[in-house]
Amino acid sequence: MPQLQLPIFPAGAKCITDGIAVECKDKQVVYIYGSLPVFQHDEGDLRSFRLFTSQLINMGSAKQVDIVNAFGVPLPTVKRYLKLLRDHGPKAFFAEPGARSGSVLKGEKMESVQLLLREGSSVPEVAQATGIAANTLHKAIRAGRLPAVKKNSPRRVRSHSPLKAKEAKSTAPQ
Repeated sequence: MPQLQLPIFPAGAKCITDGIAVECKDKQVVYIYGSLPVFQHDEGDLRSFRLFTSQLINMGSAKQVDIVNAFGVPLPTVKRYLKLLRDHGPKAFFAEPGARSGSVLKGEKMESVQLLLREGSSVPEVAQATGIAANTLHKAIRAGRLPAVKKNSPRRVRSHSPLKAKEAKSTAPQ
């Protein structure tokens, strides 16, 4: 007859289910099944946390509500990462997000904006001429997709000398 092993969790461990607990020790999060450690990750490793908790749910070892109650994670977040695991597998948790490109600045619009900027037009002038938001143009310039705007040197403001100011006052009608 098989021997029943009671789950014996270390002091300070938090129960996820009756048979699974989690403990944080020396900045390492350790998941314990019965009395055996089954998975471990760094305290700040969010990707591994999401992967393992999703695997627990997917295998039927835990319910979504168990993860929500044990870790205080919102239920929609738990559902989102469970779907990610089921649709794309474990590698999806560690894939780098794809870079998005500016969909507004493509083709002829991009060429016309580049031409206007190279001719010395300011960003607000280009925005008004092309109908593209100035904020979009500034983002493209910071990302390096558009040439940097050449700043004009500040104009000198001529101030009247005190002598000329006195002459102007004396010739004014009284």
